[in-house]
Amino acid sequence: MQSVIHLISGDETEQETALAIAQNLLDDESGTIDDVAVVIQSEGIKAVTPDGDSTEQVRSLLDEGVSFRACSNTLDMMDLNESDLIGGVETVPEGAVEVTRLENEGYAYMRP
Repeated sequence: MQSVIHLISGDETEQETALAIAQNLLDDESGTIDDVAVVIQSEGIKAVTPDGDSTEQVRSLLDEGVSFRACSNTLDMMDLNESDLIGGVETVPEGAVEVTRLENEGYAYMRP
């Protein structure tokens, strides 16, 4: 199974919940989770910047194989560059399109 977590909120509690969901999926002992992706848009982008409160947790999840995909449109809107993100965070042209694409590939959609 594959899961995509859609992180769009700047609320720290929602960001923490999204990252906890990713960790819980990784920790699943059934062995049925093959892939976890987090697609980040809007104010959620704060979770994947080096000065964010979740930096260490994001790095740990990246090390464990979770893919983080940041919306390029959001970066443009917030006057950020790819270099403003935690190393290993990928960019995609549009976050909503990426979520839709992943859902069409069979990923289960989750949003905290």
